Amino acid sequence: MKKILMIALAVLISVAFVTTVFAAEEKKAEKPAAAAEKAPAAKAEKAPKAEAKEFKGAFVSADAAAKTIVVKGEAAEMTFEFKGKADFKAGDNLVVKYTEKDGKNIAKSVKKEAAKKEKKEEKKADEKKVEKKEEKK
Repeated sequence: MKKILMIALAVLISVAFVTTVFAAEEKKAEKPAAAAEKAPAAKAEKAPKAEAKEFKGAFVSADAAAKTIVVKGEAAEMTFEFKGKADFKAGDNLVVKYTEKDGKNIAKSVKKEAAKKEKKEEKKADEKKVEKKEEKK
């Protein structure tokens, strides 16, 4: 009877050790698979940097409380989140470089574009300078 109990106890102990070894091996095998699954998920979460876009138009209004500016272009009117000072007058021509994030347009830079009349006057003044130089020679 003692022999039977000893054999049964030996089998029971060996089964217990073998199952723990197999369980440990399965956990090791699961870790690389889980890491491989997490890596693509992490890459998917890190969206590539949004491409900067450019919008040209006339300044319409600014909302200091909401930190937004409204610019009207040829095709549409767009609202941008803008953290800087909006020292523009209605009708000023602006060039807005922005990115889209969470459905919002976030202005990275806003530059005032010289009016067309001013550009023409500058060209005429430059031409006159060139003509005067040629006359002097």
